[in-house]
Amino acid sequence: MFHNFNGGCNTTNEELFKALSDAVVSCKKDGVVAAVTKAKGQAPAVELIDNGLAAGMNEVGVLFERGKLFLPHVMMAADAMSAGVELLQDELASGEGSAKLGVIVNGTVEGDVHDIGKAIVSTMLQAAGFEVHDIGRDVPLQNFIDKCKEVNADMVGLSALMTTTLQGQKEVIELLKENGMRDGIKVMVGGAPATDAWAKKIGADCYAENASEAVVKAKELLL
Repeated sequence: MFHNFNGGCNTTNEELFKALSDAVVSCKKDGVVAAVTKAKGQAPAVELIDNGLAAGMNEVGVLFERGKLFLPHVMMAADAMSAGVELLQDELASGEGSAKLGVIVNGTVEGDVHDIGKAIVSTMLQAAGFEVHDIGRDVPLQNFIDKCKEVNADMVGLSALMTTTLQGQKEVIELLKENGMRDGIKVMVGGAPATDAWAKKIGADCYAENASEAVVKAKELLL
C-alpha cells in the first residue's frame, strides 16, 4: 500500500533509502530534511529510518574510523539524522504498533565523552518504538538512577568507550541494587571495550555490539 502515492512513476524503495543514506553521509541537515520530506509516505517510517537514515549514519561511522570523515562531520551527520527522524515522528506515533515498547534511559558513563555510537543506539531504539531518554555523555552515575526513577524506566543503556570508564557500568548496577531498583530495570551495556563476558561478570542483562543488536536485545528483554 506504500507504493502507490506517486501514481505510475514510483521511486523504488531502494532508491528512496539510498537518497536518505547519501543525504546523511553528506552531513547536511537541509539535504536530509529535503530527502525525508520527499520520501515521506512512500514507505513505512520505520523502514525509512532503519534502511535509510540509520544506514547512512552507520556509513558515516565507517568513514570516520577510516579517517575519511572527522568528528565535526560526524556530529553534523548525527544532528541531520535526528532532524530527519523528527520529521517522521508523527508517522511513528500513529503507525501500527505505536504502543511504546518500553522506557529506556541511555547515556555514556561519567569520565567518557564519546557520544556517536550511543546517539545512534538511542535513535534506532526510538525508531523501533521505545520511549528513549538520552541523557548524554560524561553522565554522573547517580544521574542514571535519578532519571530511571523520574521516567519509571524499564531499561538503562550504559555506554563506555574507554577501558578506564568501563567500571562506571558496574557501579551503576551497584547503585540500582542499593536503591532497590535492580529487579525492575534491565541493564544493557555497550562500547568498544565492553564484551559479552564483561556484561556477565558485572551482572548486566545483555551486551550489544551495535545499534541494530541493541534493538534486538531490547525487544528480547522487554517484550
